[in-house]
Amino acid sequence: MPTDDVPEAFHVTTDEQLRAVSSLTRHRIMAVLRFEPATITQIAERVGLAKGSSSYHVRLLERAGLVKVVRTRKVRGVTERYYAMAARAIVLPDPGEGGPDVLMRHAVADLEAAPAAGERYVRMAHLRLSEEHFAELGARLEALAQEYRELSDPSLPDASLVFALFHPASREQTEGENK
Repeated sequence: MPTDDVPEAFHVTTDEQLRAVSSLTRHRIMAVLRFEPATITQIAERVGLAKGSSSYHVRLLERAGLVKVVRTRKVRGVTERYYAMAARAIVLPDPGEGGPDVLMRHAVADLEAAPAAGERYVRMAHLRLSEEHFAELGARLEALAQEYRELSDPSLPDASLVFALFHPASREQTEGENK
């Protein structure tokens, strides 16, 4: 599928869209569609779902505008639809104070589901940065992710990159919540 006409980003703005991306199953379906279009049957096989369940979840994603039909073909009198992501990236709203960060929850679930014997790099670093260095690091991480996104080849195995740069809650905030 040519990606020249695919928008760079889709901003999730409605409750329907947020509910659609909040499901781990739908997150995994979108991961299947990240690099190439697929049919309901192909999606079901790759995600490990029944075709009916796969169809249900894809319909919800399509209704929310996150995926779209990009090609159809007739197979034994039945129209086969190929679905693809509606944009290269899905941008979620900030979760708000106390709200769950859907993206990070999905990332942790995917990490936990990854084969234990597989190669992985998981690190955490605690830093003390000026606001300037904080912003610079965020921009450099985004640029690095983009650099490798451009090297992505659909014929190669999937690899997920997740990064979070944030200011943790202060000790006073954490102690206040625990009372």
